[in-house]
Amino acid sequence: MLNVSRPSWVRNVVLCLLLPAAGLTANAQATPQSGLDRQLSRLDIGVVASAIINKDSNGTVVINTVPTAVNLHPGNTVGPLVTIRYTKSPYLGFEFNYAYARYTQTFTPFGAAPVGGVQQNASEYTFGYVAHFRREFHGIAPFAGGGAGTTAFRPTPGGGEGLSPQARATYYYNVGGDYMLNKHFGARAEFRQLFFKAPDFETNYLTIQKHTTELQPGFGFFFRF
Repeated sequence: MLNVSRPSWVRNVVLCLLLPAAGLTANAQATPQSGLDRQLSRLDIGVVASAIINKDSNGTVVINTVPTAVNLHPGNTVGPLVTIRYTKSPYLGFEFNYAYARYTQTFTPFGAAPVGGVQQNASEYTFGYVAHFRREFHGIAPFAGGGAGTTAFRPTPGGGEGLSPQARATYYYNVGGDYMLNKHFGARAEFRQLFFKAPDFETNYLTIQKHTTELQPGFGFFFRF
């Protein structure tokens, strides 16, 4: 009969159980990350609620040979911004933005005739470059970027005065910060500024030929694969 103490027997059993587990762990660590997993880890999708703050514009149009000063006052509102980002490295990233807002463009001195407030849906489609700084500040990863695309202004059936839809070239820059809440979810705060030509809905007496700007401070969340 072998003289094996109880503590030695327990220790031998534990070692027999741990050795296969250690081998599996080492094998898993040695297995390289697949190409698909590597690409997905570089993607994130964010949804931000943005305030839409528009700037007034004014110009002169000729109506029946009479020069007329026209002022455009766009309304302010809140709308969603959806961003899909691909970050290959801290200083090399790309993004696609889709933003939606509904507000009224008010042209004066027309009042209600022939056109006053034009209710519209504004949809932004832009592509851009984004860079993340290597250093974090209290867990916040700053970023900055810029890009271009188009904004489609579509008068609504009820309040659009029967005017035609119109698209305008749009340029933007953004700055902000990401804060990871866990491995996959994070919070995002950002500030964006857009530049585009004031819409006239293909109507000559609304064509003031002025460029305008839109401010978009926002806060939301993102999911990282």
